[in-house]
Formats: sequence, structure tokens, C-alpha cells
Amino acid sequence: MSLVAATSNYAAIVRPLQVLVMVVAVLFFLRITRVAAVQARPIDYEKRSRRRRSTTLALEFVEPTDRSGERVDVDAAVTIGRSADCDLSLSDTFLSSRHARLTNDEGDLSIEDLGSTNGTYVNQELVDGRVHLERGDIVQVGGVLFEVVR
Repeated sequence: MSLVAATSNYAAIVRPLQVLVMVVAVLFFLRITRVAAVQARPIDYEKRSRRRRSTTLALEFVEPTDRSGERVDVDAAVTIGRSADCDLSLSDTFLSSRHARLTNDEGDLSIEDLGSTNGTYVNQELVDGRVHLERGDIVQVGGVLFEVVR
């Protein structure tokens, strides 16, 4: 009788341990599969997916101080300059009449200089052609400074 009791105790202990080992093994393989899937993604996958989920980028005045904090939303394209024909007309002597153009392509914001006399700068680097903007970039057109914000 003691042999039967020992066998039933053995089964009562070993069965739950076997189930526990199987659950741990399945969880381990699921984790390995997830890590492999993440590693197989393209490098810029996270940037693209994050950018599309969030709101579009905009510009916020830094200088002149009287307009500090004012936001400029870019729906499709915004032309910056001194001319009254520009979408954002600013009275700054260092601006050309048509200085720069901002464009919004599906949430991606970019800027290009329109042949201005004093140039357009992003993070203190002269813009040559079309430049992609990221959140936190500082844009300078003439004597006006903007920060790229969400």
C-alpha cells in the first residue's frame, strides 16, 4: 500500500512540474519569435510609424520676442518672406521678398530656400536644396528664428 501512495504522490508532484516546464518553454519560444520579428524590421521602421501616429509638425516663433510662442501650422505649403503675397509675411530687413518655402508631405515637414540673399539655416547650417525637418530643429530665415514643434 505504501508503494501505491508513493506513486500517487509522485504523479501529483511531477504532472504540475511538467506543465510548468511546457508553459515556460512556450513563453520562451514566443519571446524568441518576437525578438526575431523586431530585428527583421527595416532600420527606419520605428521613425516612420511614430511620425505617422503623432500630430503634424509646425513652427513656433523663438525670435522676435514679441511673437515668441506663436505657432505656424503648415497644412500643405507656406511661403515666408517680406512680400504681402507670401503666406507668412514678416517685416524683417534681412528677409528677401520670397525667402523660403515650407512644405508638409503627409506629416513630414521640409524647407527650401527660394534664392534669398541672406540664406536659410537649419541648426546653424546653410540650407542647400530641400531639407527635412525634425522636432527640435531651429530654423532661421533672415533675423527670425523658429523651432520645429508638434
